[in-house]
Amino acid sequence: MAPEVKEPAGLPARMSTPKSTRPAGPSARWRWVADWAKVRPGALRLADALGRGRGRLRVLDEWRGLAPAAPLRPDVSGWDQLGDGELAAAWLGHATMLLRIGGMTVLTDPVLSDRIGLGFGVLTAGPQRHVAPALSIGELPAIDLILISHAHFDHLDRPTLARLNKSAPVVTASRTSDLISDLGYRHVRELRWGESCRLGALTIRAHRVRHWGARTFYDTYRGYNSYVLESSRSRVLFGGDTAYQDDFRILAGVDMAMLGIGAYNPWVQSHATPEQAWAMANDARADWVVPMHHSTFKLSYEPVAEPLERILTAAGSRSDRIAIQRIGQTWRGTGIKSHR
Repeated sequence: MAPEVKEPAGLPARMSTPKSTRPAGPSARWRWVADWAKVRPGALRLADALGRGRGRLRVLDEWRGLAPAAPLRPDVSGWDQLGDGELAAAWLGHATMLLRIGGMTVLTDPVLSDRIGLGFGVLTAGPQRHVAPALSIGELPAIDLILISHAHFDHLDRPTLARLNKSAPVVTASRTSDLISDLGYRHVRELRWGESCRLGALTIRAHRVRHWGARTFYDTYRGYNSYVLESSRSRVLFGGDTAYQDDFRILAGVDMAMLGIGAYNPWVQSHATPEQAWAMANDARADWVVPMHHSTFKLSYEPVAEPLERILTAAGSRSDRIAIQRIGQTWRGTGIKSHR
């Protein structure tokens, strides 16, 4: 959940659901616990400690039942043969994307655990997946870069990071490396808005978003980013989490925009609606759009299927620009240099 903030100019009024119509069940209960804890500093310090676990003992997570398999299995065969001007993307669920750009394979916001949240010994207290990851950790291709937008549990999952190959470099938001480096990663680079770094054939630049970075409501100093990844012939926007903003207009064109379309009800001040996400993709002059951050975890009150339905409606006759719609779907195409 996001803290109360003043609505940015031009942002629609806060969407809310009357308490009497809000869904009950486990997903509602963990939100109630979060609301209770966020005004109690002692509880937040405890949550910070519990949120740093590696998940090695959480055997009861599987015994409580696993999510059903993803509808599709990504086809990443031949990705290592793709040239600089060729793009490929696969959606593993939520904001976890596999991206092939500039001859490098990028993994975004890796969350491949069945549950996310605080570790209590043998179990995780937090939301469970509705759909299993489209690939397991053992099925991933070799990763050349791990890209992390911010420290929220549904974007930075320490149990997942603890099981990935630690030789992969990590680019993350400012003041979040303490959640990553102790897991054994040797190359962790933090970026603030406007900063960039070079890795092989890629330039990675951090951009402003309208969101927030605290992992447990206590560590409000943490950063939160979107990124543009650019090779000599391709540009991809990974939006992370953001409410509507018009800052992506400065990008002057990208081949693909990966943008969140869920968790807007009632958190529209930190998560764009599907219509706003489509508008931001158009602001960025994206040739292709990949909606993400939906259909995986129940983090808000809108129906699970609603975000995709709404962005397809918003796209109208241009819905052919939506490159990926289902978890596990794979897309391949060609980047163009004419944007610059």
